[in-house]
Amino acid sequence: MASMTDVIENMLMELLAEGGGMAQIQRNTLASRLNCVPSQINYVIQTRFTPERGYLIESRRGGGGGVKIVRVAPESNYLMHVLNSVGGELDFDTARIFTQNLLDYEFITPREAKLIVGTLRDSALPLQSPERNQLRANIFKNMLLALQ
Repeated sequence: MASMTDVIENMLMELLAEGGGMAQIQRNTLASRLNCVPSQINYVIQTRFTPERGYLIESRRGGGGGVKIVRVAPESNYLMHVLNSVGGELDFDTARIFTQNLLDYEFITPREAKLIVGTLRDSALPLQSPERNQLRANIFKNMLLALQ
């Protein structure tokens, strides 16, 4: 049997597919429909619909907690989306997820993905956080800019 988080994710994925890559939901309404609490909806959105996985989230407070989820289409300058999502610091796990998505969308080759991941490992950046994460963000952004 699927976990509640998987059920919520599947429902949101269906809504995104029906909406052509965009879904607007009311957390309370969806929670009632799935017989769960709104915080479970929040958890799934925060962990599975993140910028590094190619999603933009707009949230409104009040009125049932409206949320707009948008899947950034690979053909709509996904590289710029990634560059804008990185920010000033980047941890290794997030860098790995970004790199995997770039590979999945065929923006980079498997060899380029291995080079990026190898370069961004903690062991390759002999600094302490937050300096290490700042350096990793700068290196990653520069690598992406070089690929354009």
